[in-house]
Amino acid sequence: MEARVGVSGHGGVVEGGARKFLQQPQKPQQHHLQQHHHYHTQQQQPQPQPQIGTVPQLLAGGIAGAFSKTCTAPLARLTILFQVQGMHSDIALLSKPSICREALRIVNEEGFRAFWKGNLVTIAHRLPYSSVNFYAYERYKSLLKSIPGLDGKGRNAGADIFVHFVGGGLAGITAAAATYPLDLVRTRLAAQRNAIYYQGIWHALRTICRDEGVFGLYKGLGATLLGVGPSIAISFSVYEALRTYWQTQRPDDPTIAVSLACGSLSGIASSTATFPLDLVRRRKQLEGAGGRARVYNTGIMGIFKHIIRTEGLRGLYRGIMPEYYKVVPSVGIVFMTYETLKKLLSQGPFDS
Repeated sequence: MEARVGVSGHGGVVEGGARKFLQQPQKPQQHHLQQHHHYHTQQQQPQPQPQIGTVPQLLAGGIAGAFSKTCTAPLARLTILFQVQGMHSDIALLSKPSICREALRIVNEEGFRAFWKGNLVTIAHRLPYSSVNFYAYERYKSLLKSIPGLDGKGRNAGADIFVHFVGGGLAGITAAAATYPLDLVRTRLAAQRNAIYYQGIWHALRTICRDEGVFGLYKGLGATLLGVGPSIAISFSVYEALRTYWQTQRPDDPTIAVSLACGSLSGIASSTATFPLDLVRRRKQLEGAGGRARVYNTGIMGIFKHIIRTEGLRGLYRGIMPEYYKVVPSVGIVFMTYETLKKLLSQGPFDS
């Protein structure tokens, strides 16, 4: 699967826990292994998972991510609409965000299908993002393991964690940068209300290149890459700490339930910590959209100061509630879909 399912989009943060479970075999505690290896391996490890090759793994990861994004697209669009309130003339109309009121407005003014505005480009983004992330993760992991002390020969758990952590972070950065234009187009399509300036994916790409130049496709990339490291660090640390504590206190609980719960909580923690950066990223992505005037003429820190001055500290967390609401279903859907597809594809023409 990916080092993160959608690190370039903030909704992908919540799926890190599911990825860790899917990629890494769950191990019994070390002291049990030393004392009763065979018995505890049978009792504590999950049932063997179907082994599949690279192509079906990429397909399973990409489809699982796309299906999860489609199911949670209404909440994702509400998040974006709330995040960009305060730009342009909206600043005079700021009110306390209401999910129900905004959802009714979308249905009444744009129709029910408008909840999925920009979702097609999200789906188009999944497979290339998954492919780049998967490939980069394996390459970075091999490169790191070529460094003395990180090759795993000394059975150093800290070295393994470092390799997975740094490799995952670098893979996330690489995949985010490689597929960023699609993420920017998705934001612009989702942020459109009644006035339609971009007619679709290709029209948006051509229009942005014409109006803003090729570099216009990379607006907000700095904030995106700046958030990748902290996002993965927080998600990884919280997930591992929660899972270790849970398994210590309740070792007989189903591994799937532990993974789902810990992945959801790590997603909430990561989202809370990095949401202001994601909000800045979304606003940078909309700079100059539809020929509108620029709002922010400074760097990331200048934008933070502008938002705090005009909207208060709470303005940095505008739209975080729908982000929270999609954490559990997003993790659950991507996890279950991936496992189901892996079983099906292991019996298909791609199996290794």
